Amino acid sequence: MKTKFLFTLALAATVCAAPLLAADYPVQPVPFTAVRVTGGFWRERQEVNRTVTVPFALQQCEDSKRLTNFDLAAETMRRRAAGEKDFQNKPPTIYPFDDTDAYKAIEGASYVLSMTPDAALEKHLDDWIARIAAAQEPDGYLYTFRTMHPDSPAHKWIGEHRWEKDPDLSHELYCAGHLYESGVAHFQATGKRALLDVCLKNAELLWRDFGDGKLRLAPGHEIVEMGLVKLFRVTGDARWLKLAQIFLDARGPGGPAYNQRHRLVVDQIEAVGHAVRANYLYSGMADVAALTGDTRYLDAITKIWESATARKMYLTGGVGALAKGEAYGADYELPPNGYNETCAAVALMMWNHRMFLLTGEAKFMDVFERTAFNGFLSGVSISGDRFFYTNPVAYDGQKKNNSGFAGRVPWFGCACCPPNLMRTLASLTGYFYAVRGDSLFVNFYAQNEGAATVAGTKVKLAQTTDYPWQGAVRLAVSPEKPAKFSVRVRIPGWARNRPVPSDLYSYDDQVSAVWSAKIGRDEISGPLENGFLVITREWRAGDIVELNFGLPVRSVRGNDKIAATQGRVAFERGPVVYCVEEPARTFVPVEWVVPAAATLTAEPRADLLGGVTVLKVGEVTAIPYFAWNNRGLAPMAVWLKRAP
Repeated sequence: MKTKFLFTLALAATVCAAPLLAADYPVQPVPFTAVRVTGGFWRERQEVNRTVTVPFALQQCEDSKRLTNFDLAAETMRRRAAGEKDFQNKPPTIYPFDDTDAYKAIEGASYVLSMTPDAALEKHLDDWIARIAAAQEPDGYLYTFRTMHPDSPAHKWIGEHRWEKDPDLSHELYCAGHLYESGVAHFQATGKRALLDVCLKNAELLWRDFGDGKLRLAPGHEIVEMGLVKLFRVTGDARWLKLAQIFLDARGPGGPAYNQRHRLVVDQIEAVGHAVRANYLYSGMADVAALTGDTRYLDAITKIWESATARKMYLTGGVGALAKGEAYGADYELPPNGYNETCAAVALMMWNHRMFLLTGEAKFMDVFERTAFNGFLSGVSISGDRFFYTNPVAYDGQKKNNSGFAGRVPWFGCACCPPNLMRTLASLTGYFYAVRGDSLFVNFYAQNEGAATVAGTKVKLAQTTDYPWQGAVRLAVSPEKPAKFSVRVRIPGWARNRPVPSDLYSYDDQVSAVWSAKIGRDEISGPLENGFLVITREWRAGDIVELNFGLPVRSVRGNDKIAATQGRVAFERGPVVYCVEEPARTFVPVEWVVPAAATLTAEPRADLLGGVTVLKVGEVTAIPYFAWNNRGLAPMAVWLKRAP
């Protein structure tokens, strides 16, 4: 049964992997369909995502009338065509980008279908897609707020004419971008073209309007660039890549920094403005850099990445400190009540993975891991049906800071975050492994089985681990025949005494020998290249790499330039950041002083928060940051006062 499963994964990898184009990422990811989590931390979260979050999000899209928007748009077109020239419908939802929640929900559900066939779910999506297709105008335009109410703008963000307010807030091209991502995901999951054909019809309209040079404008909310690249990959039609580049190059100079229009993209050097928009832009720039070979985009996003990770990122991997504009702040402006939108964490993960694929450097996957275990995962409850829009590192236990709510809630008026979490969790295994020539990269630790092709040889992979709670990782590397190649095993920055790849945060102590590796009795300590332990040998079926990451409790200090962390300490163990939450409200965590002689110990608690390892900081218990606010409203803090 196990052999059959791995063969199926290998076949899926062949079918679903994008073709390696003449110009493409130097490092190619092993697709998520070729890797399956088989147990442990991420298995539990993917199962909750599949069985709870996906059906919950689909139902919320129905209940909140996001699908009704498509029905009303279709009705308006139908009745006008029948002679009711003045007929129109008023949108029942709040925002003109509400269409995208349905698109992201389809994308996430499609990723689930790729891994676990489900006839009922597939039928559900087919029904949704038929409703979406019915709302598309004959020339390909698909934007329900305009179509259902065509005689005058149905929202103040919408212009009298198509596209004219997109550089500001109409979100027409943003909707198109999420449409394309969902259409490609559904096609790859099912082989059905219904939604992909809707995408291509819409993209043809964009090409007619923008690709011929008559109209140039910068999308007000980026993501259409990434969506177009996905269309290019699945169709091979170079127009879609060209259109992505057109939209990138339309930005700046002289526009608002809020949506990154202040400079030409190739001249930008700092992470600024709305953090979700920004990180989507930088991801799109990475795609275009890889596929065109234009190094100007890579040069720019390298500078921007250094700005974000060295001066503007929270210890949890969250970004976008400011509530005003949901934006990046100034250098070292990292207040404890920082905004840190969940979507910004998702986009940061996308961007860092792309930076890794461009460079082969582990530091990008270090940031990815930090965000995944902390500032991303905190966005969804352990139960899978309650969400955070914002992810501060301190909370007073009562403020309505979660998009107008106190504590986790089932849904939002602006509901971008829940389906974004859903699609990312469903496809997380696509970040685990990658290949470049005769090198196999092991990027992420979780119990899994997978398959890849390295230097022309098919290789089965299996990790056995209870990471992040335990540091032992047993990696079985089994080529179909003996073959020489390199396995590049990421040694996380935290295991090399660097919590982040900059001086933004550092450990109070420097611990030696935090990691070890061996094959059989042979200890392996090097070489280390770009954060990876490189093991080059003739590999044979049954070869096992045994990794061991020590997991001491580490005390973290912030850079002296961060006003909010001065005189404070945070704690982490491995990739997991901890916080103190006080449901009983017997003290205020943000005011609690860590005793100078406090002992720091880790303790597994199977009975708490779905099973976590907690920290004992003297007499106080700290929990993983991702698990806070699962026990009702309570004050919380990551950064605690140091004893004088």
